[in-house]
Amino acid sequence: MTKYAIVADLNRCVGCQTCTSACKHANATAPGIQWRKVLDFETGEFPTVNRAFVPVGCMHCDTPSCMDVCPTTATRKRDDGIVTIDYDLCIGCAYCAVSCPYQARSRVDKPSVAYGGKAMKHEALREDPARLGVAQKCTLCVERIDEGRANGLVPGIDPAATPACVTSCIAGALHMGDLDDPHSNVSQLLRQKRHFRMHEELGNGPNIFYLYDGEIEDVAPAEAIPYVAEPVGLGAVSPRLQTNWDWRAAANFVFGGAGTGLMATAALAAFLAPTLWLAVLLSLCLVGLGLSCIWFEIGRPWRFLNVFLNPWTSWMSREAMAALPFFGFGGLAWLSGSVTLLWLSAISGIIFLYCQARILQAAKGIPAWRHPAVVPLVVSTGLTEGVGAFAVLWPLAGGTTEQGRMLAIVLVALVLARQRLWDSYRRRLEQDGAPTGVFTAFDGISGGLALGPQAAVTVLGLLAVVAPAMQSFSLVTAGLGALLTGWIFKRGLITQAAFNQGFALTKMPARGAGSSSTGIKPGWYKA
Repeated sequence: MTKYAIVADLNRCVGCQTCTSACKHANATAPGIQWRKVLDFETGEFPTVNRAFVPVGCMHCDTPSCMDVCPTTATRKRDDGIVTIDYDLCIGCAYCAVSCPYQARSRVDKPSVAYGGKAMKHEALREDPARLGVAQKCTLCVERIDEGRANGLVPGIDPAATPACVTSCIAGALHMGDLDDPHSNVSQLLRQKRHFRMHEELGNGPNIFYLYDGEIEDVAPAEAIPYVAEPVGLGAVSPRLQTNWDWRAAANFVFGGAGTGLMATAALAAFLAPTLWLAVLLSLCLVGLGLSCIWFEIGRPWRFLNVFLNPWTSWMSREAMAALPFFGFGGLAWLSGSVTLLWLSAISGIIFLYCQARILQAAKGIPAWRHPAVVPLVVSTGLTEGVGAFAVLWPLAGGTTEQGRMLAIVLVALVLARQRLWDSYRRRLEQDGAPTGVFTAFDGISGGLALGPQAAVTVLGLLAVVAPAMQSFSLVTAGLGALLTGWIFKRGLITQAAFNQGFALTKMPARGAGSSSTGIKPGWYKA
């Protein structure tokens, strides 16, 4: 077998960005898009200062999280380890971008030129419309590799068959070759020199290896990477707020969770009172509105049917598949008045809600989303919003006072459960560590799941239990509060707390006659 990898010698890299320029020239990437770039890390205080230049890009991982989440199977892994994108299948949902811990993917929605105005000749000649509106990333110059091998050349040895970034490196810091060949240049380097892989703890198995010091025989015990919550001067390598999913993506979680929760509530309420078919119709409209927002966000909206192509590993595909019976059974139930169909729609809706929670957890590149505690929190939030929406409609249901009391009790119980799950999620996130910006964002979402608003909703719900004369008013206001606070929280989770992984070094390299030192994880906080 063949398994291609890159070895970067951090002792040799001088930060000249020649590899970045060579990549840009070879692949004609749009202005502002860099498939290969060099980061600048500086740690310590004068006079003991350490500096490292770190080439990064697509890691062509052993287990690429981008491939697992892709709903269209556009992202694939070749037998030689190279991860590719089929531009004709990709819908531009950017799920792969938020799932990559290395910020190696991007999406360009419209043509752009470097200096504004008219495109230069080389820009016009090399413009590739197939790369607009879809995900793009480093391909390891796969065309050079394939053409070179077809002509008997050896990638990593012969320049014409080797990625442009490697052949252009003026310091000899970049090496590329076959890891499965024990005699290859990269295999020999990794046997001889101490090395690490970035974010290896996440389990992707990245295939860019970093050499940082002398011979491998003197390997020291592994050290914990220190988190630096306030990384002065390291903003370029610290976690940043992702921009791939905006308010339209948030709207899918906001309206989808409330809509499916409302359908489940309407189905349960049908056991005790006449079915509130207005709630069923509103549920369908809410989920439809959320999915419509997603349609407007993806780069290639007319390819939306491709979202069904990967139900084996993508939770986005599974969400789309759960939506079909939800709308089908729900629409037929509303037209026919069948409670059985209503229940089938409600079950499909719960599956849809669970898929939404797992969509976030599978986005490995966003620490606030991938934490396992996010799943019960998002599911409970959707159910709470659903009961809250039903409570807002309660005056139209024509139910009895006792039924209203039961609805209020359920609402209060869900609000309390949601609050407990939020507290647990926040506490566990602090214990396990996350970007500092996540906690700053959560502190700023005061209208969401903060204690004050939740206490107010709980008091109003209890008032509906003990004061029958005020029941309708209390239920409507409590339901509205439960609904809106959940929406504020989810919008904040998607658009304000979604900081990416950032970059980190397990070790700072030896420079000159010095020796290696402890690495750094800038922009992270851990309790």
